[in-house]
Amino acid sequence: MKLLSLLFATIALGYQIEIHPEYQQGLVINDVPAERRLHWMRVANEAVYADGHPCPQAPFGTAIVNTTSDELVCVTSNKVGVTGNPAMHGEISAITHCTEVLTGQGWTPQEILAGWKDLSLYTNGEPCPMCASAIRWAGFKEVIYGTSIRTIAENGRNQIYIPSSMVWEKSYSLGHATLMLGNVLTNETNVFFAHQFNESAPCRYSRQESQGMHPRRQLGTGRVQGRKRFGR
Repeated sequence: MKLLSLLFATIALGYQIEIHPEYQQGLVINDVPAERRLHWMRVANEAVYADGHPCPQAPFGTAIVNTTSDELVCVTSNKVGVTGNPAMHGEISAITHCTEVLTGQGWTPQEILAGWKDLSLYTNGEPCPMCASAIRWAGFKEVIYGTSIRTIAENGRNQIYIPSSMVWEKSYSLGHATLMLGNVLTNETNVFFAHQFNESAPCRYSRQESQGMHPRRQLGTGRVQGRKRFGR
């Protein structure tokens, strides 16, 4: 039994290193500069304030970006509390919202389905098994996350203890690859998940509020020109 456990641990570690390019030097993956990775992660962070709460209890924000043109397609946050829909985690909410945005711009369902492969999804918390599965089914080009499931759980929030890397491992038969880049900007994302179950931890206020700007501007959609495909 110990040998079997060691074997599984070795396989998991090897797979994690393979799919987590943060172990590589720098964050320049798919020709996207590191500073743009950080920028879009901060956009995802700020999305959690769009509902007007200064100290969000479900601070999961997601931004979906055209990888090639570096344009925002849509950004939103966890909507479970405002909709009553338990599936509306940040990533599911963003996929739903982007579908509405692209539909409103005249895209057909077939064009939308084909377009996910050219998009990057930035989320400040590692996708749960439900969200990771949706990301893989959609066929995103990349997913970039900040705080890990382990860290979120250690801060007291209930989680399903299945890392996104396991969903990636078990979805190899889908026929398309999605690059996963994890633990990005954790010095800024971790603090979002520290205060909800720890009275001594400070609330993480928005960047605008801390800088004396408008604290919670409405974050919605980016403009995608026409009905062109996202690819090169």
